[in-house]
Amino acid sequence: MIQLNIRREGQGPVVVLSHALGCDLHMWDFVAALLARTNTVLRYDHRNHGGSPVVAGALTMETLAQDAAALIEREAGGAPVHFVGLSMGGMTAQALAVLRPDLLASVVIANSSAHYPDQAPWQAREAAVRAQGIAAIAPGAVARWLTPEYAATPEGAARAKALHDTLVATDPEGYIASCNAVAAIDFRKSNRRIARPTLVIAGTRDEATPLAMSEAMVAAIPGARLGQIEAAHLSAVERPAEFVQLLQGFHAAL
Repeated sequence: MIQLNIRREGQGPVVVLSHALGCDLHMWDFVAALLARTNTVLRYDHRNHGGSPVVAGALTMETLAQDAAALIEREAGGAPVHFVGLSMGGMTAQALAVLRPDLLASVVIANSSAHYPDQAPWQAREAAVRAQGIAAIAPGAVARWLTPEYAATPEGAARAKALHDTLVATDPEGYIASCNAVAAIDFRKSNRRIARPTLVIAGTRDEATPLAMSEAMVAAIPGARLGQIEAAHLSAVERPAEFVQLLQGFHAAL
């Protein structure tokens, strides 16, 4: 198993943070700072992202779940953790919850999906990256990640630039492999077998994974709860305090 780039902060119950496609562990900077006051926060770069290795070849979400399981076993001694995934991280969470439920105390699936019925946008994205590089799709991606109002503030503009620069720095072949893994997901049946406490967080202005996708996951996962944040796709970046408030309320109720 590959050695992922990780960052550990704080003390207390362990929370693992799993980032979105084309991002890295810095996507969680503001959330981690708040959570680390009461928790041990473990955040990591997925393979093909950030400071983790680029691994040649095709990729599946189950492989990303296996990466996460190995990280939990190594860094948390295999004790159950609170796993929080956003977008691709939320897909990793769905796969992990069925693959290794013994490693999870709870699951949070934010701004994510269980299935994409329309493959055309993903195929178009892959074609654009192959032909023109990631820089060609980066402005559009960042525009979907944050609301225009937030991106127009000084803080939002700085975050948007950092996210853009991270995306452009991602290895193109690694990005395409990850992109294809995301496009291929289908957790519609397996989500019915998730037996860990689950919170699904939706961004009310998320065009990449609209509210209906979160509602479908809540309907499938036994006992799952729905939380909503007025934000676009990267709700944890745009509204970190509200995101952490939802997490803490969920964890306190367990």
